[in-house]
Amino acid sequence: MIDPNDLVDFGRSDLGSWRVINDGVMGGASRSALHRTDRATGVFEGVLSLENNGGFASVRTTVGPRDLSSHDGLELRVRGDGRTYQVRLRTDDDMDGIAYRATLETRPDEWITARLPFGSFLPTFRGRTPHDAPPLDPARIHQVAFMLSDKRPGPFALEVDFVRTWSAGSDVR
Repeated sequence: MIDPNDLVDFGRSDLGSWRVINDGVMGGASRSALHRTDRATGVFEGVLSLENNGGFASVRTTVGPRDLSSHDGLELRVRGDGRTYQVRLRTDDDMDGIAYRATLETRPDEWITARLPFGSFLPTFRGRTPHDAPPLDPARIHQVAFMLSDKRPGPFALEVDFVRTWSAGSDVR
């Protein structure tokens, strides 16, 4: 049975629903991909390049529309490489509109469980903060994405076990 609090579960999700969007859309040379492991996790990996004014790699998937307003945020279990990633949410199906980002600090080759309150997701549009954007509305979640744009060229890898909702007072599972 599918848990309604799960947004991303690589044991059950179709990787075909994930879309890669790298800086090549603006002439950059970064590369990334997402693949499923034999442990039913997903790995977002690639090479970040600053060539041609590039510097970002991302993957995203549609998860809604979902009303998550009865929860306080997202809980993720990840294993990273010590880099800082972004978790991005979108409140519509637009591929080029406002996204809401929160940072995800990782530790090299260590599994961590992170909780990102919905209030920590800030609006962004093409790397800038739109000052007239409304705050994130958790009642209208359509997309989840992972992005790397830390200005550090080179290989990267973020392994994701799950992304789900959490509420204050709930135990970390």
